[in-house]
Amino acid sequence: MRGLIVIAALIVVLYALVCLGLYVFQRSLIYFPQPGSGPVPGTTTLTLTLEGQRVLVTVRPHAGAAAVLYFGGNAEDVSASLPELMAAFPDHAIYLLHYRGYGGSSGSPSEKALVADALALAEQVQAQHPELTVIGRSLGSGVAVRVAAARPVARLVLVTPYDSVQGLAVQQFPYVPVRWLLIDTFESSRHAPQVTAPTLLLVAEHDEVIPRASTEALYARFRPGVATLHVIPQTGHNTISASPDYIGLLAAGR
Repeated sequence: MRGLIVIAALIVVLYALVCLGLYVFQRSLIYFPQPGSGPVPGTTTLTLTLEGQRVLVTVRPHAGAAAVLYFGGNAEDVSASLPELMAAFPDHAIYLLHYRGYGGSSGSPSEKALVADALALAEQVQAQHPELTVIGRSLGSGVAVRVAAARPVARLVLVTPYDSVQGLAVQQFPYVPVRWLLIDTFESSRHAPQVTAPTLLLVAEHDEVIPRASTEALYARFRPGVATLHVIPQTGHNTISASPDYIGLLAAGR
């Protein structure tokens, strides 16, 4: 009997250690900061000073009312997405946010920080370019939804989006009390009903990271007539932008 009690106690201790480890290191499972590729020809760098941190933005300048804000994935150097964005939006200024800890920006990434930085950037850009298209890919889709829910944007594009990071984590760690442990939940479904701009959800047919059900749950949360969902065939989570249809879909309706 004593042996069973000892075994049960060890199981409880191990489970508690697993939960503690997930809580302490959770952000290292969400964010994978990239160092950045350095200056890109034809661009400038905008520096935002927010909460004592230097947040960098790669900018392709262009005069006029129209601009694109781009928020990348959790392991993305956003500067690498500039060529396809320039092809899709040749007559737009383009702003690519380097999250805190990414691409030379100081600080550490968190949901609160990413959303605050994105909203500050959107406000500053709209002072010069009132016609704003917001694009978010993967993790960045959660940031983009928050911006479009809070700002009067012209268009929203979500590439391989999810309904919530919390929901994804619950599926990945079904035996752990994720809802109590997770700090950065990125619950896009809560904010989707506040979006009024025309919205396009681009889905990879064989997305191995974001389950289709998660994307469809998000799609269902937009107001009727606001959102359109398009599946790009024969693509995965990281290869969707290699499809010959990708640039044309980004540009559609601009």
